Amino acid sequence: MDRVAKLASQKAVVIFSKSSCCMCHAIKRLFYEQGVSPAFYELDEEARGREMEWARMRLGCSPSVPAVFIGGKFVGSANTIMTLHLNGSLKKLLREAGALWL
Repeated sequence: MDRVAKLASQKAVVIFSKSSCCMCHAIKRLFYEQGVSPAFYELDEEARGREMEWARMRLGCSPSVPAVFIGGKFVGSANTIMTLHLNGSLKKLLREAGALWL
């Protein structure tokens, strides 16, 4: 769990995903289209990916991917991120975390 917290705080936006997950791909595109360059950790390609997946599940990440952290805090998975985007709250969170300057 310490590894997940450490990785999640290293950049303004961190996304834990799997390379085969279509919702992970959609969330990545959303952030890129917002002008954000998040850090990605593909759990199916990480040596300790399974361990990190269990740690995120203990933090309340369900489903386990995509798991989006903004400003070092767990924000949610695809449903939460899309809801924040649609109601206009996502940009505010990104600005506060220093991921957006405009």
